[in-house]
Amino acid sequence: MGTPKNQDETLARLMEQSDGERRRWPREAHLEHEASSLLAPALEPLSFSTLELAPEYQFAAWQAHMSPLVEVRLPDNKSLSEGFPASHTAWNLGSILIVQQHAPAHSYVRSAAKLRSSSIDHWCVVLPRTGRAWTEVDGRVAESQPGKVEIRTLGYPFRGRTTESESLFLYLPRDLFADAAATLDAKNNSILSGNFANLLVDYVNGIEARLRSLTAEDLPRIVHATRNMIIACLAPPGEHDAAAEQLVSVALMERARRYVQNNLDAADLTPDSMCRALGVSRSRLYQLFEPSGGVLHYIQRRRLLAAHAALSDPADSRRIIDITEAVGFTSAANFSRAFSKEFGYSPREARTAVAWLRPARSASFAEHDKTHSFEGWLKALGS
Repeated sequence: MGTPKNQDETLARLMEQSDGERRRWPREAHLEHEASSLLAPALEPLSFSTLELAPEYQFAAWQAHMSPLVEVRLPDNKSLSEGFPASHTAWNLGSILIVQQHAPAHSYVRSAAKLRSSSIDHWCVVLPRTGRAWTEVDGRVAESQPGKVEIRTLGYPFRGRTTESESLFLYLPRDLFADAAATLDAKNNSILSGNFANLLVDYVNGIEARLRSLTAEDLPRIVHATRNMIIACLAPPGEHDAAAEQLVSVALMERARRYVQNNLDAADLTPDSMCRALGVSRSRLYQLFEPSGGVLHYIQRRRLLAAHAALSDPADSRRIIDITEAVGFTSAANFSRAFSKEFGYSPREARTAVAWLRPARSASFAEHDKTHSFEGWLKALGS
């Protein structure tokens, strides 16, 4: 073993060689840029507040903001002139929306009529921080409070009321839980507690504290971990007797999804053709797609999402009519109508948005902002 002096001399020579190597072989700029982009914060919050409005206009603004989800009403003893100071900050992780919300007391309804006009059927997980809420589904009321976890689907009617409260909302697409659909459906409008629920609360609190520093590389792993923790909260010990049947359903659903994706351009993509290809009855097929809003709803939504992806791709120069036919629509008018209803803007505006780089906005392009609205985020969640 060398003396300390010899070790110092050796270390000095190695450092000189290292410096020389750095001078001869500087790091390529694009590699530095790639690394920094992965480490750069990936999330930009979408914030909404009524605080800057005159008190008499605050509640109407909140009603409009929440209208994609629920109809809200003031308590009977409150008037518009008293104001409604509320705030709502959303963070889009790709397959999860995290929303920080503070609102005064109010009631809320997601009616059957709202469901018929809405394509949003996500799961909603609520972590109350202050206040209490009572939500009713089919006559059964779930009471939420701080320290508990509330879960319900936006694909089924509900109504409720809340005191002044501060809560964290997680919106997760139904497809994220395709392999656990039966478990989640059985727990609709439930209050979760226990060790796993406490762990979920602690985990989500930790994510919330780091939202401004999360990188693009972090997001898929966070989505995956959050999903698994929610499933762990829902599955009671010993619930494995139906595991085999669930696995069969999951495998069949995956086959059905692949069949739809591979045949989007086929005019004869119908429940009958799917039954023949999958070897199942119509009743089994309908049961399989019930959590997704039905077979036809699922097919149309996949076609619209495929069209939206093509129209939003700068490298795709096909005409809109060609994309329309490529995703299985036989009528341009029907496609345009369905596309506008699903996304809140026309196919032409979606195509224009790709090339739109000028800072000045024309009045005809105002609808483009809907893609960067809370409603736009909800509709595109998971796609």
